[in-house]
Amino acid sequence: MNVNGTVAEGFEPVREAFAVNVAQLGERGAAVAVYRDGHRVVDLWAGTKDVDGTAPWEPGTAQVVRSATKGVAAAALLLLHQRGELDLDAPVGTYWPEYKAAGKEHTRVRDLLAHRAGVPVLDRPLTPAEAADPDRGAAAVAAQAPVWEPGTDHGYHAQTYSWLTGELLRRVTGRPAGDWIADEIARPAGADLWLGLPESEHARVGRVGPVDAQTAGGLKTRPKRAVAEAYADPESLTRRAFAAITPLPDENDPAYRAAALPASNGIATADGLARFYASLIGEVEGGTRLFTPETMELARAEQSAGPDRVLVVGTRFGLGYMLHGPASPLLSPASFGHPGRGGALGFADPETGIAFGYVTNGFRGGVTADPRAQALVRAVRTALA
Repeated sequence: MNVNGTVAEGFEPVREAFAVNVAQLGERGAAVAVYRDGHRVVDLWAGTKDVDGTAPWEPGTAQVVRSATKGVAAAALLLLHQRGELDLDAPVGTYWPEYKAAGKEHTRVRDLLAHRAGVPVLDRPLTPAEAADPDRGAAAVAAQAPVWEPGTDHGYHAQTYSWLTGELLRRVTGRPAGDWIADEIARPAGADLWLGLPESEHARVGRVGPVDAQTAGGLKTRPKRAVAEAYADPESLTRRAFAAITPLPDENDPAYRAAALPASNGIATADGLARFYASLIGEVEGGTRLFTPETMELARAEQSAGPDRVLVVGTRFGLGYMLHGPASPLLSPASFGHPGRGGALGFADPETGIAFGYVTNGFRGGVTADPRAQALVRAVRTALA
C-alpha cells in the first residue's frame, strides 16, 4: 500500500512510522493528522476505506472512533460549564432529578465526568436498539444502584458514559446530544466529526472490523494476568462494563451509526479528530477556539488516578479525558485526550501546541494503547526533539 498525503518539514518521522505501520503492523486502512499551533503539519492516509474491501481510502474518509468519542462528550459538558450553564460541583440530580435514585443523590457532575460515578455496569444490559434510545438509556442509568460510593473511587464507564453525559447535556440544553455537538463543537471547529451520522455523509464512512494478530504482522501484546482474568470472568466489573450493551452492536449498521452514543459511536476523520483537539488548546486555521485557557486547565487537571476498578490497570483521568501515563501514553505529561478501543486516538498537548488524530478501520485487541497509534506518537515526539 502506498502512503498518501503530506508532512511539513521536520515531521518526516511521522511518515516513516506510518509507512512501517502499513508494511508491518497489518493496517488495512488508516489516516493520521497532526496540527501544531493551529496549523496542519501532517496529513497522511493509506489502504482501503473498508477493512474488508478494495476501494481506496480517500481524503475525507471517516471511521467509527469508538471511545475517542468520549473526549467530544466531555468537551460538551465543559463548554456548558464555561458558559455558566453547568456547575461541576453540583449534584447531577440538580439538573436530572431522576438520577437521585438508588443512593446517587450526592453524585457530582465532576464525578460523572471523571469516571467516579460508580455506575459502570447495568444490572440488566440494554440491547443495541434500547441503547440507541436516549430515553431508555437515561432511565437505565438513573435507576441503577452504584457499585461503589460515588466520588470515592474510579473505574472506566465504558458504555454507561453515553447515557450519563448525553442525558445531562440534554437536560441542560433541551437538545439531543448529537445536534448540540454538531452546532456547538464540530461546526465552529471546522471538524469532520459526527455523533449520529447524517445520511448525507454515509458514503464517506468505511466498514470497520477486527484484525487478528496474524493479520497484524504477528505483533501480539500479552496482557497482565489480572487483566486477562478480569476480561475472562463474566461476573467481573470489567466484563459487565463492556457488556452494558448486549449483544455488541453492529458498528457497520446504518441505524447504529445514526444513533448518538457519546461513549462509543462517534465518527470522524483523522483531520476532524485532530482539529477538534487543536480547537481546545488554541486558535485553529479555519475554525474557532472552543476552550478558554481556564477550561483547558480544568479538562486536564487530575481527578482520578491509580488502580481502575474496571480496566484493572492504573489509569489517570481529568474531567473526561485520559491523562498521560503508563496505561495510556500520550505525547507528554501535559497531554490530555482519549483513545478508542482497538485503534483510534485523539489528544492535545498544550505545551508543544500539538493536536493529534488517528483513525483506522482495523480494530485490534486492547483498550488504551494501540501499538500503531503509539508508534505515531513516538514519531511526533522525535520530530519535536
